[in-house]
Amino acid sequence: MTIYNKLESIEKASSEDLRALQFERMKWTIEHAYQNSPMYKKKFDDAGVQPSDFQCLEDINKFPYTTKEDLRQNYPFGTLAVPMKDVVRVHASSGTTGKPTVVGYTQNDIDTWATIVARSIRAAGGSSEDIIHIAYGYGLFTGGLGAHYGAEKLGATVIPMSGGQTEKQIQLIEDFKPTIIMVTPSYCLNLIDELEKKHGGDASNCSLKIGIFGAEPWTDSMRKEIENRLGIKALDIYGLTEVMGPGVAMECAETADGPTIWEDHFYPEIVNPVSGDVLPDNEHGELVFTSLTKEAMPVIRYRTRDLTRLLPGTARTMRRMDKITGRSDDMLIIRGVNVFPSQVEEQILSVAGFDPHYQLEINKQGNLDTLTVKVELKGTIDNQTSINMVTELKHRIKTMIGVSSKILIQPSGVIPRSEGKAQRVFDLRAS
Repeated sequence: MTIYNKLESIEKASSEDLRALQFERMKWTIEHAYQNSPMYKKKFDDAGVQPSDFQCLEDINKFPYTTKEDLRQNYPFGTLAVPMKDVVRVHASSGTTGKPTVVGYTQNDIDTWATIVARSIRAAGGSSEDIIHIAYGYGLFTGGLGAHYGAEKLGATVIPMSGGQTEKQIQLIEDFKPTIIMVTPSYCLNLIDELEKKHGGDASNCSLKIGIFGAEPWTDSMRKEIENRLGIKALDIYGLTEVMGPGVAMECAETADGPTIWEDHFYPEIVNPVSGDVLPDNEHGELVFTSLTKEAMPVIRYRTRDLTRLLPGTARTMRRMDKITGRSDDMLIIRGVNVFPSQVEEQILSVAGFDPHYQLEINKQGNLDTLTVKVELKGTIDNQTSINMVTELKHRIKTMIGVSSKILIQPSGVIPRSEGKAQRVFDLRAS
């Protein structure tokens, strides 16, 4: 079985048919959000727009943007457009206040998501005959379960490994002989290192044929290194919790020229990140999404903060997105986890005895990101107390933000003070 004769009709539909479907689904979404989501009713009313103002696709420009801050202000379930009894699953991503961004799903949402991810795996060259090793994290993070349900929907055999336990990952790859791996690109490089150690410097003879990589940005040079060392086809999957999870867009095996956005479910726009003005295709700006089929938590013009551009379709009718070039805010991505400096600052200040002056260093140790937090103590503190403080801070950062860190106590006054905007972050991964 191959992907090339198993496409859904919408994947090759004419632009006119696709736009007609988008219009009908967007019209439903706007009405559904206004009638059932208090957040959107207030946003529309404040902006002076009604669902009846939507008469063509371009009219989406009349409606207000949705931001992560909107979702935080409605924590935990104020964003929902269905009763809680209809929500069958909750996922979440981290936020700047320690409270996660919460997303709910109806059973229809879960089924739609699984279908989209199954389509994505098929677009990568997968089929029901494959064995898929999933090394994305399971839990509130959407990666593991999103990939899992999609792989099962495709009819593939699923190995739900989750992240970590590198030695066990290698053992299962060697024993179970999966043909596809779904994992972050940085952790894949770590797995390649371990495979090469076991096999005299050559990992290309393992069973894997396809890698589906997401949850963090990665370069074409990293793609080439993974492909050369592991002997696979490496493809990019894109998604974010607030819009659905993995599977919003997927690179197709035929072309490998950027993820195709599944526009029958997600309507993309590119806007100027400062003015908010809509930009034409092919111009760089901030990626914005409107969901077209979500029931529990529709999102209308959600500002992702991801900077990219929209490109014409190639393998499919639907448009592609270029590589993410950065973000319009100060968010860091460390081992696939979204991290804001203010999150770390909050945890530092929650431990009595630390001065508010700090610095963050992000670096690479082998193929994995590392986070070092440099802090100062307030006054004179005995050695055992400082050890306890460091232990508590590491635990808080791991628990509240989701990343491991190294804490370095600096002598008082060593961390530079600033008369203007303090430079808190030193991302050394690309230097």
